[in-house]
Amino acid sequence: MKIVIIGAGLGGLECGFLLSKQGHEICVLEKNPMVGGCLQSFRRHGQLFDTGVHYVGGLGEGEILHRLFEPFGLNRLPWQPLDRDNFDEIFYQGETFSFVNGYDEFTEKMISYFPHQKEEITHYVQLLRKSQAGLQGLFSKNPMESSESSALLGQSAYHYLQTAFTDEKLRNVLSGTSLKMELSRQLPLYIFAQTNGTFIQSAWRLKGGGQQIAEVLADGIRSHGGEIRTSSPATGFTANEGRITGVTTANGDTVTCDMVISDIHPALLMEILPEGLVRRAYRARLCSLPNSAGMFTAHLLLKPGKVAYRNRNMFVHDRADLWEGDGSCRSVGVHFAVPEEGGFARNIDLFTPMAWADVAQWAESRCGRRGDDYEAFKLRTAEKLIQLVEPYLTDLKGNIENIFTSTPLTYRDYTGTHEGSAYGIIKDCEHVMTTFLPPRTPVPNLYLTGQNVNFHGILGVTVTARQLVGQLTPQ
Repeated sequence: MKIVIIGAGLGGLECGFLLSKQGHEICVLEKNPMVGGCLQSFRRHGQLFDTGVHYVGGLGEGEILHRLFEPFGLNRLPWQPLDRDNFDEIFYQGETFSFVNGYDEFTEKMISYFPHQKEEITHYVQLLRKSQAGLQGLFSKNPMESSESSALLGQSAYHYLQTAFTDEKLRNVLSGTSLKMELSRQLPLYIFAQTNGTFIQSAWRLKGGGQQIAEVLADGIRSHGGEIRTSSPATGFTANEGRITGVTTANGDTVTCDMVISDIHPALLMEILPEGLVRRAYRARLCSLPNSAGMFTAHLLLKPGKVAYRNRNMFVHDRADLWEGDGSCRSVGVHFAVPEEGGFARNIDLFTPMAWADVAQWAESRCGRRGDDYEAFKLRTAEKLIQLVEPYLTDLKGNIENIFTSTPLTYRDYTGTHEGSAYGIIKDCEHVMTTFLPPRTPVPNLYLTGQNVNFHGILGVTVTARQLVGQLTPQ
């Protein structure tokens, strides 16, 4: 079977790898010169920076991501475990809290901070265990259909925390590392529990950048006889009797196919899908679903030998309620790149959520030609983040050599994410059936993969890819 995959992000590459290994003829179309999407890395002044992937959870032997990665050979990359006794450090209301690896150890640590909530903390960690057990079941069934998952999909994470804990500070501390998801009142408990539970199992950084993940997958596709065309955006389709027969590209080529898997945002897919293949109501619904916020990142190049490498992540909060996003750069995550050598950091990333509305005035401009106002806006935002972090990263002051920045516009232009969204379509616990998209579409040979289907991140995208390929493979 000949399969065209639109988009060479993580989901598209994983599907291409597995399907090409099964003997299918694979052609991946990627609009950018490089594959990888948010896995991309880039160099500035000789130092490597990551676009979006900074650390992963559940990669220990026998844990969920380790099992998911095994068929791809991704476990052999140079993963570095973070400090088990302090893999995430939270600064909140003048206090410091450490997240530790291991469910029992995490329970004990949280109880040491909040002894009056011992029973509630114990129950919370039991919930995390249960959510991970449900995800482990994906090897025999669809996790979205399991009783463990479905019980959490329709619950609000915010409402759960409000009812489970009487201590407001504890609620916010447990949410303090969650810049890797969008905290909103409608966020399903399923996503909150899966994401936090996985990192509590174990936490890892990849030495040498996330681009390595994309390269392993792309090399695998090619070694299985597949083809990857970069700088080849899909611009349309040919169809016959309600089925897609080919995908056209910007240079005028048409790649004939028996099946299409789309790894691009569903709204972008609808823009190039011919009228009549799907109902207008379906098209309108996918185009109207709200997207999560984007990210602003300040990539800091540091002076050599000045800033000690921290084998942990830092999350600094200058607001009381972390579930009330105000878009004023009052929460920032700090990620260190594993040094190529020595014990000092050469670059770190400071990141904070940023709404599309903050950069929409420059949406029609071209990358690198957005004007002085845009450059000044980025510099002001970077300086805010630096000022927020410096009291907790005391050796940073005076030791920044250069600053490179990215906004939701950058993500839109380089990775193709709709409105620069960091986590794709917002998942809503009150509208599960409409915001969690099934991989199957009304077009019988068109399927969806990527972060908009199940849930986002390395884990969510890999779960979706493995499940989709499993559904397409005769048992």
